Amino acid sequence: MPQYKAPIRDMQFLLHEVFNVEGHYQALRGNDEVNRELIDAIIEEGARFSENELAPLCRSGDEEGCHFENGVVTTPKGFKEAYKKYVENGWGAMTAHREQGGQGLPASMGTVVSEMNGTANWSWAMYPGLSHGAIRTIEAHGTPEQKELFLTKLISGEWTGTMCLTEPHCGTDLGILRTKAEPNADGSYNITGTKIFISAGDHDMADNIVHIVLARLPDAPKGTKGISLFIVPKNHVNADGSIGDRNGVVCGSIEHKMGIKASATCVLNFEGARGFLIGPPNRGLNCMFTFMNTARVGTAVQGIAAAELSFQGALTYAKDRLAMRSLSGPKFPEKEADPIIVHPDVRRMLLTQKAFAEGGRALIYFLAQQIDLVEEGADETSRQAADDLMAFLTPIAKAFCTETGLESANHGVQVYGGHGFIREWGMEQIVRDTRIATLYEGTTGVQAIDLLGRKVMLTQGRLLKNFSKIVHKFCVENEADAALKEFIEPLAAMNKEWGDTTTQVGMRAVANQEEVGGAAVDYLMYSGYITLAYFWALQAKVAQQKLAEGSTEIGFYTAKVQTARFYFQRLLPRTRSHLAALQSGVANLLDMDVDNFAF
Repeated sequence: MPQYKAPIRDMQFLLHEVFNVEGHYQALRGNDEVNRELIDAIIEEGARFSENELAPLCRSGDEEGCHFENGVVTTPKGFKEAYKKYVENGWGAMTAHREQGGQGLPASMGTVVSEMNGTANWSWAMYPGLSHGAIRTIEAHGTPEQKELFLTKLISGEWTGTMCLTEPHCGTDLGILRTKAEPNADGSYNITGTKIFISAGDHDMADNIVHIVLARLPDAPKGTKGISLFIVPKNHVNADGSIGDRNGVVCGSIEHKMGIKASATCVLNFEGARGFLIGPPNRGLNCMFTFMNTARVGTAVQGIAAAELSFQGALTYAKDRLAMRSLSGPKFPEKEADPIIVHPDVRRMLLTQKAFAEGGRALIYFLAQQIDLVEEGADETSRQAADDLMAFLTPIAKAFCTETGLESANHGVQVYGGHGFIREWGMEQIVRDTRIATLYEGTTGVQAIDLLGRKVMLTQGRLLKNFSKIVHKFCVENEADAALKEFIEPLAAMNKEWGDTTTQVGMRAVANQEEVGGAAVDYLMYSGYITLAYFWALQAKVAQQKLAEGSTEIGFYTAKVQTARFYFQRLLPRTRSHLAALQSGVANLLDMDVDNFAF
């Protein structure tokens, strides 16, 4: 398995030099004491924990997997002990509100730490990661009594949480879920039904698990308008907060998966389990949207983690592995052959990984700042603007970053050649672990429909314009900079084309709504490449400024500019094929009779 090293310098570059997070935090309500010294200390401590505690468990966890016996799930060796250290060091409480026992740091600092933990060991990171959705839901919609009973120990990490949505007969289409909630005289509910694919649904790492469950009340209308949300603990919780006897929540089995084998993916049977309504009746999906964007950003982080870890492994190998000579003559004549990093095609794969990892990281950190503003912005105008940017960019980040993360993981295997196909090197594990990222929290196709159908078409392009105005302003401000011309000119042209293309798709959709579905995935990927182009142009600008100022970190900043150039010249042209495909119309997808798909 590649030996993970947190990319601290790149993180600091983005946080301090590109996004000025110190100023950002001080502009938030109640975060004026968060300064650069504290930010860097958190990053450095987070790096030590992820590198020393989590990374060594990544391969062994994959080899051992989770154990299931008599309804009990046991995590791989070392997982429980690492989680205990995580809780003792206060990592889980870092971004929670102080009144519930948290440290009150902005949510975006949690994203940085989550990236390090996830890159070091994604399976392990899912256990505390799943708690965030439960915490946010209870924070936003829970009663004072529910917050008192459940939040403190969820925040401390003594308990973990899950989100229970999917059922055997329904995944994305939650409108047809069947889990029932029958009211009791004391105001609680008996929850009955089966949920599948529940990440961290059962394990031995915490004393209790708090499930957030979608279910239907007896008089609920059909469809998505008849879904309510419930808190259902694994073990009953007494009035004083202590753990009582076992609730009617039973783990029926765990899935045998392609990857993330050390993360327990459970079938949960709710057998008249006692639960508590959270939020208004029949408004469960609305309550869930409180955390849906942040959950999808969290999944986008997995794409960045895959690209980064695979890049680190591939780079180390490419510097060491000897094979053939450079076509222009030996570069290391003292060796029996040149390291494969001298070969252009190996460079192509390494630079693709680097461009997607660092470009995607910039997008994720930008989105994390928008989460801060939504939650803690100083005024309603800034909060709404951030919410609009989140709504538009989240499906792009989730789908684009996971698709390119998977591509990057495959490049890592390819750099290793035959050795990449062998388990002991760990590169194939990254591919297996990452494959799920394009599926859960909404597949790429679902994200694409959400982007083009809901976020673009239903807003008549307003959300797209909000972001394209940011890009346009950046291009106008820098159009006279000769050093940035190679980035600004193509970015400005594509930003305009983006709007024109959207209008064309919208006009076709007026005549045939199927055109949205036909264009959606290509439109999302097209949008993703343009979005990352903006963040690479932004990084190139800062890097060039630092070089002009005489920075001694010449190698770091030069590499930033060179990676931006690679992205614009080698990866951004992919927009041409996506554009041609989405403009071809839906007929080539739907004209064939279903029977003609036969073998």
